[in-house]
Amino acid sequence: MAQSKPASDGEDVPAVEFHSNVTVELVRASAHDSDVLFAARVSTKGEQSLDDVEADAERSKGLINFLMRSRHGTPYEHNSMTFYVYAPIFVFREHMRHRIASYNEESGRYRELRPVFYVPGPDRKLVQEGKPGHYTFVEGSAEQHALVDAETRRVCAAAYAAYRRMLDAGVAREVARIVLPLTIYSSMYVTFNARSLMNFLSLRTRRDDAAFPSFPQREIEMVAEQMEEHWARLMPLTHAAFEANGRI
Repeated sequence: MAQSKPASDGEDVPAVEFHSNVTVELVRASAHDSDVLFAARVSTKGEQSLDDVEADAERSKGLINFLMRSRHGTPYEHNSMTFYVYAPIFVFREHMRHRIASYNEESGRYRELRPVFYVPGPDRKLVQEGKPGHYTFVEGSAEQHALVDAETRRVCAAAYAAYRRMLDAGVAREVARIVLPLTIYSSMYVTFNARSLMNFLSLRTRRDDAAFPSFPQREIEMVAEQMEEHWARLMPLTHAAFEANGRI
């Protein structure tokens, strides 16, 4: 639990915290490989496809793989996964570029934001080489890591202190929050179906064997990797077909 320090009005204010990770939890799901099967088979079996809802999906790997290979996308939409995500706001702004999911995020207008900020960990590559679209990231020097760490902590602590001073002076939350940097953590719920999640994963994970390699920012890739782990357990045959067909 975070330590607290007294505020000017006598209330306790949490001490500033810094983390280098993200949190993704599967809140609820209605997602199974059989969802793909009965949705696909309605095209040839009509109402009899309902008989396949509880069918053995293991016997239908071929159909799932065929649908993936042929890019028949709609059978993958008849399911739902809702995730809780706790990450810095700059990750959310990238996430919400994907208008194929549903989002609800905590609001700095209605609640006081906690002083929790993201700082890159020692394994975060810092140096960009090459041109946009044709670049790679490489390890930074010890001096560069120390600089990023020190400056991030300094600026975030100063920004949160200014935020608190405005709140203590009676300034509305929606105004006081304007001084806070995008590295502050926020929380949201995001809901995907398997098709929209695959689209997200194809763009926000880096795989050298992907049919269309992508080069995401590492922090959103951390979110995507955790989402993929949950999804792979829910729909193992669909996930395997996604992998086998170039992650398209």
